[in-house]
Amino acid sequence: MSFTLLSSPLQGFTDFRFRNAQNKLFGGIDTFYSPYIRLNGKMVIKPSYERDLLPENNLDLEVIPQVITNDADEFLFVAKYVRELGYKELNWNLGCPYPMVTKSGMGSGLISNPEKINNILHRAHTESDIIVSMKMRLGYENSEEILDVLPILDTYPIKNIAIHARIGKQLYKGGVNLDAFQLCVDNTKHKLYYNGDITSVAKFHEMQERFPTIDHWMIGRGLISDPFLPNMIKNNTSEYPANKMELFSAFHDTLYAIYSESLSGSTHILLKMYHLWEYFSATFSNPHKVLKKIKKAQSIRNYEAAVAEIFKNEKL
Repeated sequence: MSFTLLSSPLQGFTDFRFRNAQNKLFGGIDTFYSPYIRLNGKMVIKPSYERDLLPENNLDLEVIPQVITNDADEFLFVAKYVRELGYKELNWNLGCPYPMVTKSGMGSGLISNPEKINNILHRAHTESDIIVSMKMRLGYENSEEILDVLPILDTYPIKNIAIHARIGKQLYKGGVNLDAFQLCVDNTKHKLYYNGDITSVAKFHEMQERFPTIDHWMIGRGLISDPFLPNMIKNNTSEYPANKMELFSAFHDTLYAIYSESLSGSTHILLKMYHLWEYFSATFSNPHKVLKKIKKAQSIRNYEAAVAEIFKNEKL
């Protein structure tokens, strides 16, 4: 069975710089979802959102923009904006689990409000020609919440629903709920994409066996931890390339150079790279030691020396 691999958006990580570097050096992702646009009541697109979606910044990529909102006017404003950029589809985020989002009744915090979801979808489909797709969790408080929403979604021509098989309250803790995901498969007419804990080729095969009707698979944190993974899945191999560390070093250097240019001040650059290394460290034989070394580097000079030492030690 043929399948499609998608990059699940991760705010602060999978921007156009990351997407381009991953695609050029590793490949394997068919479609990237951009991190969400959030308006906060102001009908203004931030420059950072604009840069992320400009076609010239995504030349060799298939990208689908995403919005997070609980307001129909905001949804329509973003839909109009992305249509003007040439995008035909807008993904609506009902999956974000972070408290600063969910307390505002957005992301996974909106799943318990079917009436509001219905209102936004009604206006999106009557006042815009944008193709709507959705990214969701199973709920915020419990995994039954989504089951109250699916009948409403079935009344609209939604392109697909990507479901991260956790509830919002979990954040990324605990395991995925595969039985609850199966209930979603059994209770909607819509095409579902699976998202959650695809971190290895073996795990991907396990999920394929568990859900034989699913042919679209989203990789989120696993892509940042292991940018080799999508291509390895596509080639059905658990073997890393012989030049693994050279490729990973080139990936790091590309991102480091780009962020050094786009961010102002060493504090911002070091913080950005540290957050990336929270994922990158999983690629190395001693993740804890690697991350500790990165955290101790309090200057650009020390950071560059630490990175050089990390790669050198891993190759030995």
